[in-house]
Formats: sequence, structure tokens, C-alpha cells
Amino acid sequence: MIDFRTALSVMSKSSPYAVSTERSTVLSTDLDAVKKYLYIEDSDIETDFKKVLNSLSFNDKKIIFLCGSSGDGKSEILTRAKKNFLSKVNFHLDATHSFHPNDSAIQTLDKLFLEFSENSKPLVVGINTGMLGNYAKEGAVSEIKKSALAFLDKESTPDNHIFLDFESYPKFKITDDGYEADFTHKLLNKITQAEGNLIREIYERNRSVNKDKSSKRLHANYELLSQPAVQKTIVELLFKARLMHDQFLTARSLLDFIFTLLAGPGYLFDNLFAGGDNELLSKITDFDPAHLRTQKIDRFILANDLALPDNEFDEFKAHIESIGIENLTGSHSYLRLFYVLKNGDFKNTYPSKFIQDFNESLIEKYINIYQLHRSYDGSSIQRKALKDFYKNSLSTAIRKYNNRNAPNLGKSHYLISELNGYQLAAELDITADIKRITQFSTQSPASFTACIKVENELLSIPVNINLLNLMQKIVDGYRPNKHDKNTVVLLDELIAGIVKVANKLNTLHIFKSNQHITVKKVDEDELKVSGM
Repeated sequence: MIDFRTALSVMSKSSPYAVSTERSTVLSTDLDAVKKYLYIEDSDIETDFKKVLNSLSFNDKKIIFLCGSSGDGKSEILTRAKKNFLSKVNFHLDATHSFHPNDSAIQTLDKLFLEFSENSKPLVVGINTGMLGNYAKEGAVSEIKKSALAFLDKESTPDNHIFLDFESYPKFKITDDGYEADFTHKLLNKITQAEGNLIREIYERNRSVNKDKSSKRLHANYELLSQPAVQKTIVELLFKARLMHDQFLTARSLLDFIFTLLAGPGYLFDNLFAGGDNELLSKITDFDPAHLRTQKIDRFILANDLALPDNEFDEFKAHIESIGIENLTGSHSYLRLFYVLKNGDFKNTYPSKFIQDFNESLIEKYINIYQLHRSYDGSSIQRKALKDFYKNSLSTAIRKYNNRNAPNLGKSHYLISELNGYQLAAELDITADIKRITQFSTQSPASFTACIKVENELLSIPVNINLLNLMQKIVDGYRPNKHDKNTVVLLDELIAGIVKVANKLNTLHIFKSNQHITVKKVDEDELKVSGM
């Protein structure tokens, strides 16, 4: 019988089980059972995929492309479907493979599609989005190339070419109540649930046998991961990485992430912020609470480093020792532990002292404004909330950023250029274009589209959480620098559009020191100058 650590190793990206293939031999009966147990059945994309397969008849001349990124679970869905549908559908599980050593993957696809044209059975192809793009450029079957290109350009495709794309089934969704991460929650629950759980059965058997230091830490990590509060914090961090670092979550990366949390070199809360070669952990390390500086956190670090007496903290340490967390000394480790426990009703309330210090108000604000744009119903409450965002955040940030070298300008003046100490500015009316926001469908949680009216011109800008954060900082007096270049480019593009509108106006304002000159074009060959 395998031990607990070996059972968990199935989740590691270095495991032979990390990629699903059609194996003719069994690597390990026990590990196969764990792998099978971990599978989350009937995800939304698998359900839709099965519907398509069930709708096919034997003579349907259709190709179904299951598209996505490496590690998102295509192979697992396809190998399972092949067992049930092989009698009426041909399967090509991996479009990066070739059948002959002298053939490239593109040439293999060429042969596959030509065979399909001579065959009567439908065809299913598992293909990475990148490979699909390559085939659209280099493939030989023009009909397929045309469909692939249309799909990648988000245009309609022929009825006999069906594309199911993992990107259309996001792992995070913003809902009316906040956000949800159904796949991640199901996986964490499956790994830790109390009943009918193969992994917990192996854990229970091993806990009483393996008492070495490394095993005790592994067991403590499993107990921590079993806490709903800890799972909530982990999902929150993954969502934050999605919003702030555009980090997509795949089944393979998530499994490896959980394996590293449990079986990494430290306790779960330290592994969570240690970085490493897992793409999710490498992004989450930026959110390490040990880097936060507040008065309460600084006082805790100082008191702990000086070993000052604190009865409440001593009780907390005694409690965590009872669940196997022992010999912690570093203040940073304790702060990370407080952080992962912040969302729950832990038996010892000491971590609750730091809830305000771990505040995630930016995410809450982003979700609120995102919801207003996605579900605007025209009500006075929503209109008021939107106007508040456009006036006090977006418009103010635009003006302050545009006029960062001309802080003397009034609230309605926007700097166009500066020549020999003279500031050339336009007077603009920038308002929210609330009616137009319903024209922009918002599916991905990564951004929403803000719409403004500059004089009579309509402009828009995609707003992600980083831009929202930057706008708030600009409103508070911050001046963007080179570290903000990836975000500030969105503001630059919008301001370039505003300047184009300004250049069309008939009135130009010139400022120098306390002097304000107005030049107004009253006719093709006549200017009116005032303020001289």
C-alpha cells in the first residue's frame, strides 16, 4: 500500500500521471486509483462536449475541435470520451503528435483531414490554441485553415466545424454575490472531504504510522488545507493572481500547486508564498503578507523578535502545536499563518487581530464596479454608483495624469502641449457615457469596458484591476513611474484619443505664470484673442 506522500505525488507536474495518455500497461494500481479519484467529472466544458458527441450520427461529416492551452485537461476529457464514443467517432487526441518520425505535426494534421474527407465518421481533434494558429498559417487543407482562422478571430465558423475552447469556460466567474471558482472549490473539497475520500483514507492510515518530522509537517499541512477558511484564502489568492497578473489556471498547474503546498519543504503557509517553478506560486509570492507594513504588524514583529510576554499569543502557539504546527520562530511565518486563517472562525481568535491589516478592499471595489458594468439595469442606485466611479475615479485620474506637468491648470482644462514655457490647453467636458456600457459584453473577469463622452466624441477604455488601482493612486497624488508601464499604457492610449478631440476645438487656452490667453477661431480667417 502506498504512503500518503506517494499518493499525493500523482498531482505533481513531474509525475508520469501529469499528462493523460492511452497507456497499454498499468504503472501502479494504487496511483491509478488516486488519479481516477482526483478527476472532477462533468465540468461545464465536458458536459457540452458530451452533448455534441451524443448529438452526432454515424455519417455526420463534422469535426469537433477541443481547444485550449497545455495542461487544461483536454487529454483527460478526450481519453474518457474515446472509451464511450469510439464506435461512431474517430479521435485524434493530441495535434502536436505525428504518426511517422519524418512527418511534422502539421503534415500529420493534413493527412488526418484528408482521410476525414474520404471517411464517413465524425472526427474529434484535441488541439492547443497555438497549434491551431500554426495550422491556419501552414496547413494544406484550405477549408480547415479558413475555419481555424475564423475561430481565432472570433468570427462564425461553418456548422460542420465545431470549436469548444477552454477559454470560453473561465475558472473564475464574477457573480452577483462576488465571485466563484467552481473547479478549484470542487478539487480542494475532493482532496480533503471527510467522507468517501480515497486520499483521506490513505492519510488516516499513514498518520498513525509515520511519525518523523517531515511526515508530521505533511500531516499538519493536510489538516490546514482541510480548513474551509484556508481554502477560501487560497482561492482568493488565485483569483487575485488572475486579476492582477493575468495568470490563467489550468488543471495541471492547480494540481501541482496543491501538491507543493502540501509536500513542499515548509508548512503550507510558507510554501504558499515561497515562489518556485509552479506558475501559480511564482505569482502569489507577490502577495506575501510578510511584506505588509502596518502599525499592528510592525508591533507584532518587534514583540516576537524580542520574545516579549504575550499570553494570548502563547495560547495560540499552544493551539497550533496541537494540530502539528510546531517550532515556528520567524515572525514572517506567523504572519503568513494569520493570513491563511483570516477568513475563518478559528478556535483561537488571535489571528483575527490582523484582519484589517489584511484588507482586500481593492478586489471588492473592482468586483463592485465590474458588476455595475456587466449588469447595469438603469436603476437610480446603479446610475449614481457608476457616476461616482466615473467622476471621482476615472475622470479625476485622467485629468491628474494628463496634467501631471501642469498642476496649475483648472479642473476643466487639459494640457495639450508645452512650448517655451507656454502651456497650451483645451477646455473639455468629460462625462460618463453610461447608456453605452451595455453594448460591451463582459464575460472574462479580467476587465470591463468604461465608456466616456469627450465633448461629443465617444471613447472607451478596458479597465482591469491594475488600472483601477493605478487610477485610485493617481487620484491620491501618486505619479506613475517605469514600474507602471504595463498599466499606464492604457491611460496613454485613452489620453491620445482625448488630445485628438481637443485639437478639433475652436478655442485654445495659453497659460504662463498668472497669464491666461484665450484664442478663439471665429471664422476661417479670423481669430479672437482675449486676456492679453
